[in-house]
Amino acid sequence: MNIDIPEGKDPIGYVWGEMVPGIGVAASNLSLAVYSHTTLGLREFEAARLRIAQINGCVFCLDWRTERDGVKVEEEFADAVTEWRTTDAFDERTRLAAEYAERYAIDHHGIDDEFWKRMAEHYSQKEIVELSMSIGSWLAFGRLNHVLGIDKVCVLPKF
Repeated sequence: MNIDIPEGKDPIGYVWGEMVPGIGVAASNLSLAVYSHTTLGLREFEAARLRIAQINGCVFCLDWRTERDGVKVEEEFADAVTEWRTTDAFDERTRLAAEYAERYAIDHHGIDDEFWKRMAEHYSQKEIVELSMSIGSWLAFGRLNHVLGIDKVCVLPKF
């Protein structure tokens, strides 16, 4: 870890809750809201989330699988996310979610009118905003945890 954690303290609780409570608690609430209030389908949600985890290198995020009503994406899903351009495991919404996450994270200036046209064909404006906020939270918080070296001890509550 790149932050000193007092003996006996939970690293995530300490960094997010005790070190910067005015910021960390609000950030935690945003992170939890992304999971508990999403209207996106599980596959597109996980395609975007996992693509950000792959880009960030967050150990916890790479191992995590969102569960809804006892359902998770299949084991091979993460491999399909890596191959989002060519996999036959994705419908167009799922493929676009992975593409959007990647472009958002590494080439946000390159998101062009052609891409937005494709997004508008498959997502409502509300869904685009929701996906954008979700991707933003995963990018920020997964990267934060990885950079600080606490991604190996991160634990999120079950939803």
